[in-house]
Amino acid sequence: MHRNTLTSIGLLACLMIAFVSVSGCTGTGETATAEAGDLVQVHYTGTLADGTVFDTSEGREPLQFTVGAGEMIAGFDQAVPGMAVGESKTVTIPADQAYGAYRDDLLIDFDREQVNGTVEVGQKVTITTSSGQAMNVPVVNVTDSTITVDANHPLAGKDLTFTIELVEIA
Repeated sequence: MHRNTLTSIGLLACLMIAFVSVSGCTGTGETATAEAGDLVQVHYTGTLADGTVFDTSEGREPLQFTVGAGEMIAGFDQAVPGMAVGESKTVTIPADQAYGAYRDDLLIDFDREQVNGTVEVGQKVTITTSSGQAMNVPVVNVTDSTITVDANHPLAGKDLTFTIELVEIA
């Protein structure tokens, strides 16, 4: 009889351990949150100060990136640590943590003769940087002798607001 009682207690202990393992209970009651190095998926909507939506993942697959790896603008990257799956937050990111200040030195004049064909304000042209990188930039001014392009990021100098929903921590 004593042996059966020990066997029953041993079986009960095994079942309890199995239940804890299967249910994922850690005993701490804490929910996993995103942290540096985690591969995460988020849905987001980015808006400007006037409410204009400049980008969204709505209707698309979630955005995937590694937290803290420098794959995102700094302010966005810094907003995700500490978020739990299913959590949403809205953050306003100042220009210096987004695409930087608008720089007048990135307004570049070219001799009109350097560009083939007709060029109009608003048209995109390809320029090559000193490092050999090709960039599509908008034409912002055209005169008889020069063409001015703007090599700033389109969101440079703007504070950005993002609503971010953490979808998955991989």
